[in-house]
Amino acid sequence: MIIRAMIAEDEAMARKELMYLLQHEDDIIMSPHAETGEELIEQYQLHQPDVIFLDVEMPGMSGVEAAKYITKDEVKQPLFIFTTAYDEYAMDAFDIEAIDYLLKPYEESHFKRALKRLRKALHSKELDKSASEPQVMTDKLLIDDGERMVVLSPESIYYAVPHKKQIEIHTLDKVIKSKLTLRELETKLNDESFFRTHRSYLVNLNHILEITPWFNGTSNVTLKDRKQTKIPVSRSASKILIKKFKI
Repeated sequence: MIIRAMIAEDEAMARKELMYLLQHEDDIIMSPHAETGEELIEQYQLHQPDVIFLDVEMPGMSGVEAAKYITKDEVKQPLFIFTTAYDEYAMDAFDIEAIDYLLKPYEESHFKRALKRLRKALHSKELDKSASEPQVMTDKLLIDDGERMVVLSPESIYYAVPHKKQIEIHTLDKVIKSKLTLRELETKLNDESFFRTHRSYLVNLNHILEITPWFNGTSNVTLKDRKQTKIPVSRSASKILIKKFKI
């Protein structure tokens, strides 16, 4: 995960020290810094960082006031880590639910602790976002042919048949091979349009052109493909097949 960080700090030395520490973290990208509360608000609106390292006391609008302004109307809330030279100011961090605070001059152990909390908090935000977003479902099939994953629309399938420890899935213009069993494909499709005319054939009823009686109660179906492929229908399946169509 890439973390976009912004520093809001009016003291040049403290700002450079913190920037030096952050630039040595592989997953952090720096946004332009701010030196006043007003400048922070402007820079935040332009760059939308994930986290703001925020000095409590800055000229003009304080860090706490700027943070409250940013979180008042923003739908996407940034995370805050407060920085201060005075331990008593650390309590201000809790007013805006900052995830941590750092005392100046910065100790590496405290800095690492703050980053650990930051990463954990961002990970939780991502999980919450994923859980709240509607899941977009597709009716497409993903078929592994041994070399790639082929995306297939169920309606494009004419029939499937086992062949040499694989199945062949026939569409209008191509044949896709898969290590799926016919039963596994049928389960994946989970569609009443597909029917087992025979233990070795799974047929899309929507692509049947005609049904021809054969002998001993069996029959054949002719498909609408270019070859007008004929598929055998067992005696037991023939009785059920007829009932699948309106007569």
